[in-house]
Amino acid sequence: MSRILVIGSTNTDMVIKTEKIPSPGETILGGKFLLNPGGKGANQAVAASRLNGKVTFVTKRGNDLFGNQAIGLLMREGIDTQYVLKDNNLPSGVALITVDAKGENTIVVAPGSNGNLQAEEIPDELFDGGKFSILLLQLEIPLESVSHAARKAAAAGIKVILNPAPAAKLPDDLFKNCWLFTPNETEAEILSGIRVQNVESADNAAMALQKKGVRNVIITLGSAGAFIRSEEFTGMIPGIRVDAVDTTAAGDVFNGAVAVSLAEGSSIEDAVRFANKAASISVTRLGAQASAPYRNEIE
Repeated sequence: MSRILVIGSTNTDMVIKTEKIPSPGETILGGKFLLNPGGKGANQAVAASRLNGKVTFVTKRGNDLFGNQAIGLLMREGIDTQYVLKDNNLPSGVALITVDAKGENTIVVAPGSNGNLQAEEIPDELFDGGKFSILLLQLEIPLESVSHAARKAAAAGIKVILNPAPAAKLPDDLFKNCWLFTPNETEAEILSGIRVQNVESADNAAMALQKKGVRNVIITLGSAGAFIRSEEFTGMIPGIRVDAVDTTAAGDVFNGAVAVSLAEGSSIEDAVRFANKAASISVTRLGAQASAPYRNEIE
């Protein structure tokens, strides 16, 4: 069983299904309402755990109903929650999500306690003794905390995977401490300055990110698949065509699957093929964590 450390956010997602996403100032009547556990960190932790990864999760939640529910659900998924912190001042994070008839979505997040996970609160013991082979990070917690964790992990020989979402300007040392970046095309453009429209431009964007110091890059391109530029393989891995119902958390499922596959010793190419399968299943289901498949469904 692969050992993976995930440090990131946990949210409660409030989801409304509707025919179309409203324009600014427009009010429309929606359909089904769902209250789901979410947050990029938690989503990726659950995805990895369901795929047989042994996951330890570090996050900060509020001392409230949403926070209590989140911890209970994470524990039921078999995730080690001993390093989950409680914030007595700020509420747990929430996300408001609208999903249209084509499965596309818009998301607004109120970070709450996620935004108060401080670097000094991440225990040093997590990076000692070879406990983990992979550290999986995102950008829904303070950037200082992300940089701190990446620096400690890299120094300990842990492979650092950063899913740079939501996209933000990043310090130089963060690029250098990351073994793998996994942006989508929008995030890749923001970080590299190169608009990703096809395989050639994806390659150019990936090269630009490598010049900043990151060793390997996977740019996810939705249903088209993912482009890899790595030390061992460069090229496009096609996606799997399905009828999408909800694309929420597809990227998180992809990242959790990549982390598991790499922790098991797979090549980046094989890890992406595995992750494409996981993500293709997730978009056929509603919800964030609820959409993450189990290992037997992929195999």
